[in-house]
Amino acid sequence: MRVVIVGAGSVGTYIAEDLHRAGHEVLVIERDEDVVTRLRPSIGCQWLVADACEVTSLQNENVEGADVIVAATGDDEDNLVVSLLAKQEFMIPRVIARVNHPKNHWMFNRSWGVDVAVSTPHLLSSLVEEAVSVGSLVRLLQFERSGARLVEVTLAEDSPARNLSIFELRLPRETSIVAVLRSSNLIVPRGDTTLRVGDEVIALVTIEYEEELRLLLVGSAVTPPTV
Repeated sequence: MRVVIVGAGSVGTYIAEDLHRAGHEVLVIERDEDVVTRLRPSIGCQWLVADACEVTSLQNENVEGADVIVAATGDDEDNLVVSLLAKQEFMIPRVIARVNHPKNHWMFNRSWGVDVAVSTPHLLSSLVEEAVSVGSLVRLLQFERSGARLVEVTLAEDSPARNLSIFELRLPRETSIVAVLRSSNLIVPRGDTTLRVGDEVIALVTIEYEEELRLLLVGSAVTPPTV
């Protein structure tokens, strides 16, 4: 897989090192030449000193052949510009953007070319909700391009789904239970997998069917926390 990472701060550097170590072809674009000079010896991926907000910089490195672009700078405006260029100018299949300031999260959507927006404060909030919320549906991640959401719910004693198999749930269209965590054990769900009180159920669901899924698993129309 060819990955282009824009921004060689602590986040971008860690991602680059981790993916390079896993055997992927990684190009890091960083505008600060001193940073590149310092990091190049320790991380054996490809490096480019350039401003990724300039179309010519991306053209010169054949960015259009990348499978994924990660906009990981410390500036939200730069990350949005990079995302838009990646999607509209180079038709990159997957664009992942870092959100530095939570109040800007609403802008990181398909209109700006973002497939997945990663906001650390929002992720931490969702993890807190996941840890303390039983019987409520928590949104863990949203995929902007498809409109799908990764959600989690810990089944309460009054859950309509307790003691039912996944087949018996009659899940709505475009909804899939992808994992069940039970007593620290991961269960890959099948149609005959029976859900129990206390199970952590992780599902993929599109926006239009989220409410139906919530009614099946929670039995309440209470709006879930937004993350």
